[in-house]
Amino acid sequence: MTVWKATGALALLAACVSVQSAAAQGPDPELELCRSTGLAALRERNPAIKDVTLDVEGMTVAKANTKIEDTPIKTVVIGDAFLEKGKQDTRRTFLCLIGEKGKVLLTFFTDK
Repeated sequence: MTVWKATGALALLAACVSVQSAAAQGPDPELELCRSTGLAALRERNPAIKDVTLDVEGMTVAKANTKIEDTPIKTVVIGDAFLEKGKQDTRRTFLCLIGEKGKVLLTFFTDK
């Protein structure tokens, strides 16, 4: 059920956000916040994952002013991430939702 809510919210976000390429902005603390939070969540499920590297050049950071139900969404981060597991890197699509006061609400990596 949560996936459907998130999917609907993302469609709504597309109409309400101002989008900027992360590379055009320079280093963004929101990217590191999303990366570190995502890595911690992945390690809980799979301790073999050593690190997560974000493709900063292709990452999109979108400022938003919307809600999922009663939860405000202030920033959406989406792009490619590389998961380091042993000597192998795996490319995944990465999504991160940030709410008020810089709180990460969701990090999501596609399976492949």
